[in-house]
Amino acid sequence: MACREAIDARRHGCFDITRVRPEENFAMLSQVVQNALNDQINYELTSSYSYLAMSAYCELHNFLGCARWLRIQSEEEYKHGMKIYNFMLARNCQVHLREIDAQPTDYGSVVGVFEKALEQETSVTRRIEELYELAFKERAFAELVQLQWFITEQVEEERTARDVLAKFRMVQDDPPALLDLDRELGARVPGADGLEAAAE
Repeated sequence: MACREAIDARRHGCFDITRVRPEENFAMLSQVVQNALNDQINYELTSSYSYLAMSAYCELHNFLGCARWLRIQSEEEYKHGMKIYNFMLARNCQVHLREIDAQPTDYGSVVGVFEKALEQETSVTRRIEELYELAFKERAFAELVQLQWFITEQVEEERTARDVLAKFRMVQDDPPALLDLDRELGARVPGADGLEAAAE
């Protein structure tokens, strides 16, 4: 049933909600924006999966603090995906959950892990900025407000990943310092970000 037909039916008291397919049920975002948001849900969940793979690598190589830090980061990325998921449903849009690719099992070293983490965060930032640009073009103003939170979040995410990587590069040839840094990262509290949170 087309939207106009549905509205006319409602006015005449014969509106049958069961005849309205979800994709026709008055979605509040353009299809191009919905497609982009569904892509971003997939990317955030893939990022969560990726951090979990990094956590497994670190745990197998006895960097238990790093493993904990990365597992918490995986949970954060999952929450980011769910934030978009919930936003789409609140805007009466169809959510499409797509396949998540397999992740690497070998990163070469703990430095390689955090090189991958930084690469991932810069990629997320770029995608969020492109999504913001699209939302502006499509006049999806509620989405612009939502995405502003992600833009602010990504500034912190990138800075934290860059700081952690820099520290590991400095101490990679110093086993006692590596253990100290691993212990520091292991103090991270769920729901808090980065090295500052670990130090509290």
